[in-house]
Amino acid sequence: MNRHSRRSFLQLGGVAAAGALIPAYDARPETAHPGTGHAMTASTGTTPPQTAPGTPADPFTPLRHRWRDVTAGSGFDATAEPYRTRLARLGRRAAGYRDAMAPADASLWPDLAFPSLGATPARLRTMARAYALPGTGLTGDASLAAAVADGVDHYRRRVYAAGADQVGNWWYWQIGTPRNLLDAALLIGPHLAEPRGRALREAVDHFVPECRLDDYDGTSTGANRVDLCVVTLLRAVLGSDPAKAALAVSALTPVFPHVSEGDGFYRDGSFVQHTTVPYQGTYGASLLSGLATLFAVLRGSPWEVTDPNRQVVLDSVERTFAPVVHDGFCMDLVSGRAVGRRPYGDHDRGRAIASAILLLGETASAAERSRWQGMVKGWALRNTHRPMLGAAEGDDLGFHARLAAILDDDAVPAAEEPAGHRLLAMSARAVHRAPRIDPPTNPPTDLGTGAYTDPRTDLGTGAYTDPRTDLGTGAYTDPRTDPARGAQGGSVRGARGGSGWCAGLSMASHRVGHYEHGNGENLRGWHTGSGMLYWWADGHGDQYSDSFWATVDPYRLPGTTVSTRRLADGAGEAWGDTCPPGRWVGGATDGTYATVGQHLNGFESSLEAFKSWFFLDDAVVCLGAGITAEDGVPVETVVDNRRTGAPLVVDDGMGWAHLEGHGGYVLPCGTRLRTLREERAGGRDRMTRSYVTLWLDHGVDPVSAGYVYLLLPGASLAETRARAADPDWARVLANTARRQGVRIPSLGITAVNFWNAGAVSAAGTAGDLAASAPCAVLVREPGDGTATLTVSDPRRDLDELTVTWNRPVAGVLRGHPLLAGATTGARLTLTFGRLAGRGGASNTVTVRLG
Repeated sequence: MNRHSRRSFLQLGGVAAAGALIPAYDARPETAHPGTGHAMTASTGTTPPQTAPGTPADPFTPLRHRWRDVTAGSGFDATAEPYRTRLARLGRRAAGYRDAMAPADASLWPDLAFPSLGATPARLRTMARAYALPGTGLTGDASLAAAVADGVDHYRRRVYAAGADQVGNWWYWQIGTPRNLLDAALLIGPHLAEPRGRALREAVDHFVPECRLDDYDGTSTGANRVDLCVVTLLRAVLGSDPAKAALAVSALTPVFPHVSEGDGFYRDGSFVQHTTVPYQGTYGASLLSGLATLFAVLRGSPWEVTDPNRQVVLDSVERTFAPVVHDGFCMDLVSGRAVGRRPYGDHDRGRAIASAILLLGETASAAERSRWQGMVKGWALRNTHRPMLGAAEGDDLGFHARLAAILDDDAVPAAEEPAGHRLLAMSARAVHRAPRIDPPTNPPTDLGTGAYTDPRTDLGTGAYTDPRTDLGTGAYTDPRTDPARGAQGGSVRGARGGSGWCAGLSMASHRVGHYEHGNGENLRGWHTGSGMLYWWADGHGDQYSDSFWATVDPYRLPGTTVSTRRLADGAGEAWGDTCPPGRWVGGATDGTYATVGQHLNGFESSLEAFKSWFFLDDAVVCLGAGITAEDGVPVETVVDNRRTGAPLVVDDGMGWAHLEGHGGYVLPCGTRLRTLREERAGGRDRMTRSYVTLWLDHGVDPVSAGYVYLLLPGASLAETRARAADPDWARVLANTARRQGVRIPSLGITAVNFWNAGAVSAAGTAGDLAASAPCAVLVREPGDGTATLTVSDPRRDLDELTVTWNRPVAGVLRGHPLLAGATTGARLTLTFGRLAGRGGASNTVTVRLG
């Protein structure tokens, strides 16, 4: 596939405040607006397009109204703060643009030389919004609208002309520029009269011909396809063209269904763009926003989006986007090359997702809308580093109005962060959330797993699964959590208590690139797929936000194992074509705990390693084995690299380290932990940030090196000491290039990643577990006489798998559609059928112990 960049994130605006749903196909009465001579809608006071008296009702008139309301903003009192100030500021900016406009052959404004594909059309749209929105001081101003019309036509004749050659980034010519020009034209209504309107439509048809939507490939997939459909719809509305409107809607069809490869939504919640890049941030947010806008604008019209697969998009809110949004920011592990664009970009992306979710809720079911409002409210209340409401005030008044209404509504409960694990195997990502407080000790449900599986779900056939309850496939909502409110119950044995934490893991595989660079962005993200482990305890919401990517040592990203071989900026193919050969990437989860592994092939290096992470209540147990390289340089495992100046205490003798206000680290005695405190400068402004780095040096060209350490997010000094003094808390069963496994007696957990095929014998055994082929196995004994065994096929190539547990088992209480046979008695033997078609999903069996 020929992948090219398309843009910085294009945020779409909002609609009415929460609870004020967008009316379906609302042809509202119009009244005269005093002093302007233009008709104004009674509800918003903005100028609608005109229909000649006596002519049949134009079905596009309501769409023009709705487009203005959805994208320019509505649902607020223009005379109340902060809207009064913000709208007045918009008016002053627009007046400044109007007064400075000086059409010339090479520019529309002297400071923006053509082609200026981004800035010039954006200024015209700003002026058009000042005309359309109330309270700007220029609302309905005919001279402003005329200036916009003149500017659009001038730009169309000099730059965006039918027959002109597309130069540079394709996205500006086919999406960004026509989107802004058509938006401006619609907002000023009849002021862009024929033949100017026709000429603009012809220019759009030249750069975005109908055949652009024929094939679902190249740069016409996923978010790009949605954006192209938005442009096509705007073109249809401007020209009152029913055929174009129908095309815009029908061309969305391939976006909706789940995919098993390439761009789009996966059943496990993954979202991919550019074929190999996990992309809920930026591209995913843009897709969600674009679809929410189209659903809202077209609702009740002859072109309403009714594709039955649109439910996949609605499900993606909780299945795809919510897992990677933490306290209001979108984790960088799903934002591709965009991670370093600007400080606090992760918070900007989280806000964009929140805005899209609330807009999408206007056309969703009441139950979905209620859950989503509570979820977004929780994000907004917990985001103290870049408050969501204040940030929305600056760039999206419609979203600000909806969010403010939700925050002020006591009937909308703020959802807590849900504890549990979400494994997105198809995009080589994992997210783990631990509880914030010690929950009460109520007995769990479902015979020890705590899982509630929707009875409508058939895991064997891949039929629809409720994203909040499918623990067998890696859904992230903890069984102790009420999906609607996030209220916790149940038991968490072995937890330290106190505040919660969250971790995100970024890996690479034969289908997911090490990193993405392009358009000069993210040129040093080489090792983000080498097992980068992000984590946040309470108060750490800006850990990777505040100029982290501009200042961090790119060879020492937290959690990674890397060759220190120097790399060129932008090394490797662009646009995510940096996939290693390793296939064993993924793991097994019961929805609360997880074993995750990566067969690591270093980026542009001879490095090979086997890395495992075992995600628990208050710790991540990290194992590495088979670390081998021939690059002639040292190989390192970066235990952590925190952007902080906090005090660090290290006790090599007892095998622990503690970083004040952050957490602890426990290492086996005799392991030498290297540390470094430094000030690092970077970015355009050469800002400086403090770092504390902890790493293990495996030496030059290591052969089968390894490591073991525990990460304790949020742990106190005393808690770290206590864990280091209890070496039996986590027992390492195996740590080799054949298998890695641990036993946590206090939690009743045994977890093993089997890297290689082996007979079910001592050669393929770790502790009480054995497997006949490469797989991941997680056993959990809750102490009630039952146990669950969760297995997966991370390589996605098994026709058969046999797992043996050397424990007496009385019987199988709950099987699985792929469980082909089970033998109980002195030991348990489970035989599974074809797991290859499960996309690396987890498969759980519940047994009664003997």
